[in-house]
Amino acid sequence: MGKSPCGGPRLARPQRMRRSTAGNITAMPSQDLPPAQSAPTPSSPVVNAAGAHDAMATGAMSSLPLPGAVASARSSRWALYWRLARLHRPIGTLLLLWPTLWAVWLAADGRPDAWTVFVFCAGTLLMRSAGCVMNDIADARFDPHVKRTRDRPLATGEVARREALVLAGVLSLLAFGLVLTLNALAIALAFVALFLAASYPLTKRILPIPQAYLGVAFGFGIPMAYAAQLGMLPAECGWMLLANITWAIGYDTEYAMVDRDDDLLIGIRSSAITFGRFDVLAVMVSYAITLGLLSSIGQARGIGVGYYAGLAVAALMMGWHYRLIRSRSREGCFRAFNHNNWVGAAIFAGVVIGLQ
Repeated sequence: MGKSPCGGPRLARPQRMRRSTAGNITAMPSQDLPPAQSAPTPSSPVVNAAGAHDAMATGAMSSLPLPGAVASARSSRWALYWRLARLHRPIGTLLLLWPTLWAVWLAADGRPDAWTVFVFCAGTLLMRSAGCVMNDIADARFDPHVKRTRDRPLATGEVARREALVLAGVLSLLAFGLVLTLNALAIALAFVALFLAASYPLTKRILPIPQAYLGVAFGFGIPMAYAAQLGMLPAECGWMLLANITWAIGYDTEYAMVDRDDDLLIGIRSSAITFGRFDVLAVMVSYAITLGLLSSIGQARGIGVGYYAGLAVAALMMGWHYRLIRSRSREGCFRAFNHNNWVGAAIFAGVVIGLQ
């Protein structure tokens, strides 16, 4: 062993062998070679550092959400907001929309402009959705104890109260943006409508028949429709709002009959509890008053016979509701409530035809 040029030990290279002309094997002189580098072993620092780096990278990658998972989470969040705003159940929107359209057509004498119709249709959808969110915020402590409402996103904790407040605010602002295209009286009435929508849930703790207050809140599109097109509120507007109040007492008492047992348990007030064993009679009387008021409006306006045909169809439907609710079964009462959509549609068809 000699020394390398750098002063380190130098290994002697094994001698190379060659065959002589006589066939004998002879050794070739050895030449000095640089020391061979050994391959790193699994236990070497190089391998350990690389392995640790790979492990850290793998862990970091596994902690990051995959794009598909992010998209799925966002989609499920929007689905919760959709349910919170009750967009999957349009019956509430339709019960607001029909009396609003009655007023839009009557105030315009059967010829409303397309923009006004759009504003009231879209505004009804937005404000009904905002009202549902406000209602669930107010009832967050009660809904988990009611069979029909225990699966709502706020009741289950899937949506936070802060999120619900933001959603209600956004929906209300969008509706108000539409109202800003109307006249000053309609804009002023929009603030009253917002107050009614926000305060209605509280009336279920105070009023013996909160359904009457609901009729005002659900029917406030009526005075707004007259204001937007006439710039004033004629007496006809007041009678139509009263007709909507009695109609709401009728159909929402059917709705309250579904929840009566749960409402008694948690201390919520409703017309079904107030009317007691006279609940079915109260529904039918409310329907009769509604038809009477609407008939009087038609006579005062001199509306054509088609209007009364629509009222007659609505009366037949209301009579069928009696058969559904007289046993007071949950299924029958809920079916009658939902069927009021067609009652409102029949009356609207009568208004359109009668004003031709």
